[in-house]
Parts: sequence; structure tokens; C-alpha cells
Amino acid sequence: MEWRDWELFCEVVEHGGFTAAARVLGHPKSSLSAAVQRLEANLGLRLIERTTRHLRLTDSGETIYRKVRPLFAALHDTHSEALAMSSAVAGTLRIKAPYEFGAHHAGPVACAVMGRYPELAIRIDVEHDIVNPIAENYDIVFAMLEAPLPSAGIVIRRVFTLERGLFAAPALLEKFGEPRTLDELRKLPLLTGPSDPPWAITAPGGVVEHLAVDRARLTSSNAHVRLQAALAGHGVLRVTASYTRAAVAAGELRRLLPDHACEPLNVHALLPARQFVPAKVRCFLDAMEAHARGDPEAYIRP
Repeated sequence: MEWRDWELFCEVVEHGGFTAAARVLGHPKSSLSAAVQRLEANLGLRLIERTTRHLRLTDSGETIYRKVRPLFAALHDTHSEALAMSSAVAGTLRIKAPYEFGAHHAGPVACAVMGRYPELAIRIDVEHDIVNPIAENYDIVFAMLEAPLPSAGIVIRRVFTLERGLFAAPALLEKFGEPRTLDELRKLPLLTGPSDPPWAITAPGGVVEHLAVDRARLTSSNAHVRLQAALAGHGVLRVTASYTRAAVAAGELRRLLPDHACEPLNVHALLPARQFVPAKVRCFLDAMEAHARGDPEAYIRP
């Protein structure tokens, strides 16, 4: 029997359709459709009713999926645990991260780790939405503390605490004037993320104030979009300092209220709860921690 066809059938059901499953697995949609058709032909059963908009399981498909899916989940867990018993850093490491963190932290670390371990392949999906690593078949999901974190069947491990600051383009400051206090800052348009709570800002005397963000000039989950808007002079950007370093050095952005401290950005690694953590996951997380300590050579030394 072609057991891969059975597994791909489960993946299509798990992700709610051929298109979503193809995107997550990195397979052509046509190959998933062919696998399900082969399985239906071999079984002599119709498993999925296909329409232009929806995918619906037949009664036979529902029964088979319910019985077979746990078997593949257990097989993958056993495979991961077996790999974890070995010290070999190999295979494919699947990571999901928000854009800002993926581009400026996970990406550089991935390049260094791949240089050290030639048998390791890495896939980084850069998206803002937080997902459960078990449901989406990721080894690591990096998530910001500000968003709700899933809890069922996962391990939550803090990896990074990133300094954030307030930045604006000279053109915006020429129009509104450079703010010297939080009250003056409130008069400027803001560029925010959709899940941003009021911005917590600590004044030099230690008093924490909150800046309302419900009337933002632009709202986007993509940090690069917000950065572009800031460079164009459309508002004040709150972002990690490392993300704007090049723009500040070029004079395209200026840091506002440098004597005030924004609440740092805490980044967590969400891992599937397993008895053994695969060597490739341990290696990457160790590399991330070394990167956070400012010791980039630590994770590429033998």
C-alpha cells in the first residue's frame, strides 16, 4: 500500500483543503490531489466531496481519517524521538516567525547554522499569525508575548528580549516638531500593529505611562510595511532598535525621546511537547541564545 497517499489525505483534511495543505507542505497542489485520487481508487471509496469552494469528507472519509490520523501522529513523534537520541544535526528544520524577528534574527542565525551543519536544511515561514506547532507541523514557532499563546501540547521557552524605541522621519518632525515629552508625542500620528496594546513607555523618573494606539494612521502586522510608512514621514514607529539601525545611520529616521524606555519585545519559542528534543532544534535554539548574548561565534564553533 502507498502509505504516503494515506498521510497526504490526512494532511489535506487537517489543513482544510488542497491549497492550504500544499502551502504548508511545500508540495504542488496537483500532487496532493493525485495522491487522494489514487487512495480512493485503491480503496474503491469516495473519501472527499470536492466543490469549488469547500472540501467535505464523506462518511467513509470521516471514519478513515479519524482512525488513521493518530497513527501518523504517533509515527512522527517516534521518528522525532529517535532522531533526538542521535547527536546528528540533520534533516529539515521547519520554523515560523514574525517578519521582523525572522528577517533580523532567525534568518542570520539560520545562515550560520547551515554553514556549520551541511546536512541540515531549514525552512523559515515568515508570517505574523501565531500557530500551534503541532497542528501546523513546525519544529519551532517564534511568537511575541503581546499576542495570546497556545498552550495545549506545547513547551514555551523564552529566547529573546529585544530593546524597542520610537522612530520618525525628519520630514514628520519638520511638520509636527520633535516631541520632548509624552504629551507632545501624543499629537503625532502613529504606525501600529493590529494586536498592539497601548504602548507602555517609562519616563526617566521611572513612571510608566501608556500611549493610546486606537487612532493610528496606519495599522499593519508587517513590520516592513510600517517601516516604509515611517520612512515616508507618515507616523511614529515603535520597533526593535536593530530593525532601524541602517535607517538611523543614514539619517532617514531619528530616535525620539531617547531618555524614555519602551517596553521590550519578548519573543518565545513554541515547541511541540516531546520527551526528547531533536538535535536540530537544540542546536538552533542554542544558536539563538548565543546570538542574543552578542556572541555570534559561539554557535558556529565546533
